[in-house]
Amino acid sequence: MSQTEPLVVQVALDVPLPQTFDYLPPDDEALPPVGSRVVVPFGRRTLVGIVLGHEAASTTPSQLKTIERVLDRALVDEDLLALHQWASRYYAYPIGACVSLLLPPALRRPEGFRAPRPQAYQLTDSGRAADVGRAPARAKVLSSLKEGALSTESLTEQGIKTSTLKTLTDLGWIAPCPRPAGEPPTKGPVLNSEQSHALSEISSALGRYQAFLLNGVTGSGKTEVYLQAAQAVLARGQQVLMLVPEIGLSPQLIRRVESRLGVAAVVYHSDVAEGERLRAWQMAKDGEATVVIGTRSAVFLPFASLGLVVVDEEHDGSFKQMDGPRYHARDLAVVRAKHLNIPIVLGSATPSLESINNVNQDRYQTLVLSEQASQAPPPRWRVIDQRGEVDGLSSALLERIDHHLTHGGQVLLYRNRRGFAPVLMCQACGWQADCTRCSAHMTLHQTQQNLQCHHCGSQRPKPNRCPSCEDPNLIALGAGTQRLEEALSQQFPDHPIYRVDRDAMTGRDDFETLLDRVKQGGPCILVGTQMLAKGHHLPKVSLAAVLDVDASLFSGDFRAPEHLGQIVYQVAGRAGRVAMDDGPAGEFILQTRHPEHGLLSSLCTGRYLDFATELLAERQAAGLPPMQSLALVRAEAHQTPPVLAFLEEAQARLRHRGLTVLGPIPSMMPKRSGYWRHQLWVQAATRPELIQGLSEGLSELQALPSAKRVRWHIDVDPVSL
Repeated sequence: MSQTEPLVVQVALDVPLPQTFDYLPPDDEALPPVGSRVVVPFGRRTLVGIVLGHEAASTTPSQLKTIERVLDRALVDEDLLALHQWASRYYAYPIGACVSLLLPPALRRPEGFRAPRPQAYQLTDSGRAADVGRAPARAKVLSSLKEGALSTESLTEQGIKTSTLKTLTDLGWIAPCPRPAGEPPTKGPVLNSEQSHALSEISSALGRYQAFLLNGVTGSGKTEVYLQAAQAVLARGQQVLMLVPEIGLSPQLIRRVESRLGVAAVVYHSDVAEGERLRAWQMAKDGEATVVIGTRSAVFLPFASLGLVVVDEEHDGSFKQMDGPRYHARDLAVVRAKHLNIPIVLGSATPSLESINNVNQDRYQTLVLSEQASQAPPPRWRVIDQRGEVDGLSSALLERIDHHLTHGGQVLLYRNRRGFAPVLMCQACGWQADCTRCSAHMTLHQTQQNLQCHHCGSQRPKPNRCPSCEDPNLIALGAGTQRLEEALSQQFPDHPIYRVDRDAMTGRDDFETLLDRVKQGGPCILVGTQMLAKGHHLPKVSLAAVLDVDASLFSGDFRAPEHLGQIVYQVAGRAGRVAMDDGPAGEFILQTRHPEHGLLSSLCTGRYLDFATELLAERQAAGLPPMQSLALVRAEAHQTPPVLAFLEEAQARLRHRGLTVLGPIPSMMPKRSGYWRHQLWVQAATRPELIQGLSEGLSELQALPSAKRVRWHIDVDPVSL
């Protein structure tokens, strides 16, 4: 390359433009290699970017800005960059999003970051000889460390403040140190024949790519298969990544992993403090973190030697990113495992239709666990007709609750509505309390005496009279978890009632504390939302019920039957793991006002895979995912005309690319947070044709003048309409 054709650096920046930006290398410095973290001027701002390549200058060098400084050379390896570039093309999001996806928050700022807090502390010689006097907090720390180093988490769990640790460090009485090694691994249970077969298949695939769908009924011991497979990976000197849904990342799981594997698990998710996330990122990259447990963002962590990926509850919708780059962590995990030539295990009692279809297409190998580890018989299923009943709890259901409590069982009631009542209505004129910013009713919260929109978060006081006709007779329709808790307390005053939703579980450890109390306690009733339905071992629950399935039976979202089936089977799996006083009587109840609905007949066979097979046949006939690929182009603005104008132009551009485009059509919720929302339904004969058409059309849509008057995005493989 001659000096008249200098190389420029292509830098990815986290801005909403589908391109990289050219910069000159720093003066008198070599070109920063691909994957380097750099600081560059961008308009009036200074941003952190990632170097994605080098090329000959296409413009006069004098017109280009210069990289201010190189922070880290080749920080991000090429395998991760390749994964991100694949994802950027597949999910049609700006290439610059790699900055936010591949770097933890502390590395995205040009001004630097605070060092992460120490992993552990140990006592120094000065600390052993120190006289703490009348300082009980200091004495507690020194006493705790007498037997050896402790992790920072262990110290904070004892109520020791970070400020106390800093003070003692400054005094030289304690010193930071590496996190102490875990206890020797505990021995797990003897595997049954199905578990042994699953473990053998996974172990034989170590060192090569193979995707497994571990389809195990609730309580069948899927986690034990994960753990023993992880042991084999650790024995090879490699690392393990376990992805879990947001709701499933619990201290209970972490403790179990650490106890069984004898290593300290590293946790990575958005609620972890910034310094802790940075340390987890560095430990994974350096190979120090042998087991990482994380939510969807952990799929982009760097690893020194990753040997196995596990995706627990692979069907869970929280693996899909719902804002920003709309990737699906489960599917990206499969792509990453294929790139690294390692096995991946997708576990679920209720697999997604996408994964079942991949098994049918011989892309995944299925491993079945059909028996509960406790060898308890499956619960008896029953549908209760709620017609004619005025409250959320039918008389027949109340009778069954009383029976199970009397005979020593615990009861779990699932209702996916928090608050007191979904609707507040005037009995005289029919006025309803609607959100002014969303196409939705406001939920009545009785304890706060206010109305809340669960979509945009707006609140207002509960009116004493109808705002329309001033009639004082306002009635609350429907039953949320607060109302159910109140009604159950009146019906069963001698038994504890525990409400499990985001309003009740506000503290960090509230849910874990409650679960421990329930496991150790006697008869009680748990009533809650999805927090309660996902993957928690509640061995004393003998009766489980889903209280209202009717909304899902008549939803306009084609995925609603699948989501209903998953919830129903997950809740049913909580029942009957232990015998009651009058014998093994696990029972599951569906409460509905439409007992004749055909979908309920399919559900009540008690066999999820049969139910899923029926849904797949319906999707095939209708040309819906996963049998055909789908993307949505969504747009929103404070007024409808700009939205329609952009989508109509986008429709013409995408059709020109050979894609099938329907719309514009209103979203399922046309107005949300003050924005009117419409969308295009985009399909193609094959998935590669869809991705190619969207990828090629993205820059065209970005260039449309109408695109600047709306907020818009492309959602490939949407999980919600």
